[in-house]
Amino acid sequence: MKIKIGDKAPAFTLIGIDLKPIRLADYEGKKLILHFFPLAFTSVCTEQLCTARDEENDYSDLNAEVVGVSVDSPFVLKKFSEENKLNFSLGSDFNRKVSTSYGVLFMDDFMGLSQFSKRSAFVMDGKGVVQYAEVTSGALPDFDAIKKTLAEI
Repeated sequence: MKIKIGDKAPAFTLIGIDLKPIRLADYEGKKLILHFFPLAFTSVCTEQLCTARDEENDYSDLNAEVVGVSVDSPFVLKKFSEENKLNFSLGSDFNRKVSTSYGVLFMDDFMGLSQFSKRSAFVMDGKGVVQYAEVTSGALPDFDAIKKTLAEI
């Protein structure tokens, strides 16, 4: 299923680095950016999440919150968050349900690996409607377009 602008965002439950659930419903009434990334500790994934960290003030000023999502375990994500001083939630999609529901599960073989999240970004308004959807070919998401979308909501 490919998520498009105007779609109702699929509900989700992720396991946070504190082993508590992170749900779409937790963000009702708030703008939310979901940053899917393939694997923690890889160079482009680190750049993606550190860019989101560095732009946190911009997001706060636009009343938005960020959640990073990958298929890594919550234990790996906790270490990744600590080492990169991330200032937002990371959620484990270890069972790949959220990546599948958002249409970003990479199934092809890539260097012997498969079934991880494609690098992507989704912005939802306070009602859970998708206002921005980008699945990249591996490059970073368009952070300027994300901020522009947030400013227009």
